[in-house]
Amino acid sequence: MKIRAPCPSLGRITFFLLVIISSSLLPVFTQPSKNTLVLLDNLAIKETHSIFFKGLIENGYTLTFKMSDDQSLSLKKYGVWLYQHLILFAPGTDELGGELSPESVAEFVDNGGNVLVAGSPTAGDAIRDLAAEFGVELDDPSAYVIDHINYEVSDSGKHTLITVDPKNLIDAATIVGTANVAPLLYEGSSLLVDPENPLVLEILVASSSSYSYDPEKPITEYPHTVGRNTVLIAGLQARNNARVIFTGSLNFFSDKTFSQSVQKQGGKSFPKSGNEALVKALSQWVFKEKGVLRLSNVTHHKVGERDTPREYTVTEDVVYTVALEELVSGIWQGYTATDVQLEFVRIDPFVRQLLKRIPGAAGLYEARFTIPDVYGVFQFKIDYQRKGYTYLTSATQVSVRPLEHTQYERFIPGAFPYYASAFSMMIGVTLFSCVFLHYREKDKSE
Repeated sequence: MKIRAPCPSLGRITFFLLVIISSSLLPVFTQPSKNTLVLLDNLAIKETHSIFFKGLIENGYTLTFKMSDDQSLSLKKYGVWLYQHLILFAPGTDELGGELSPESVAEFVDNGGNVLVAGSPTAGDAIRDLAAEFGVELDDPSAYVIDHINYEVSDSGKHTLITVDPKNLIDAATIVGTANVAPLLYEGSSLLVDPENPLVLEILVASSSSYSYDPEKPITEYPHTVGRNTVLIAGLQARNNARVIFTGSLNFFSDKTFSQSVQKQGGKSFPKSGNEALVKALSQWVFKEKGVLRLSNVTHHKVGERDTPREYTVTEDVVYTVALEELVSGIWQGYTATDVQLEFVRIDPFVRQLLKRIPGAAGLYEARFTIPDVYGVFQFKIDYQRKGYTYLTSATQVSVRPLEHTQYERFIPGAFPYYASAFSMMIGVTLFSCVFLHYREKDKSE
């Protein structure tokens, strides 16, 4: 009985099929993860804020709902982070459960995680301590933002359900979007931001007629926040580009405010508030769907050459090129800007100029300049920081040496006086030598 050897062509076909299947699955595996932990005070919030959560799920986020005091809570396991984003809709929590604490959430942000936190006038110690970790402070318990001029007609009479003009939003379309026309409804606490923290952004502030105080008590002292100093929504982008958003109103994200009509006292009415549009833009920003930049393909070489040299010589002409891209709808596209600046630095910048786009190449920029007549260790440096965008930083170190002795000009025009003095001295010595050697004194005896 003959045993037939396996067909070699069948093995090749199987191999190629496996390669095709694995390559088709590769984009799925390489997509950024959207695992999100959602902490709630009670499960009723899942129903009262269903529009917000449904929008995230439709956008591909995997939401894990847990109670804020769950003793099994943990953001990482065996040193691996389990989630990329954290939503904290538990303003009444005094202490987070499990391994969670304000310090662990701060560590989560230090490792690139993004956080969205909603407070309230009855916020517990956990939310207040967490806000303090990022330079934000919630106003005193039971203190509401009050506005006796800009309030909704359906308000209970305490004027705590205020209307906020979209013009009070931060001037950054990347963060707040561009379609905010209807007034915003806000009922909650105010935020106090640390003015010494340059990373904190005042995303939404109240009107100049607003203040923050307990509506049940007479005003006996000056309110903590008054007018445009009353911050309603604050954001923070850490130096590692992790993002955090704080607001003093959980009600701001509710289904009721999303669909509620707005009529300012004595003003125009709108069929729907602008809360849903703003919340959508904020969630896209805080979870890094918008405003994400990257820098790649940094090259530099001498003019007329293609390869990067080992070192440069003073006064040589240099070309520096770099690719800038922006994440748009999950796809990296060329970033268009006219304010990206390149510096050629040796302790202090010796050259500073704007990068210019290369025609026909999306997102590709270049700079051309002459190396200064100073030698040492230099850096091609880009430090691009714009409101709402991730930070772009790049530093490429190069050496610049002086001219070799064979590279100097044979005769330098500026040294002609020295040449003349040297030659005049030579001629003078020659004449003196001739006179000294050929002069003969007469003998006195003669």
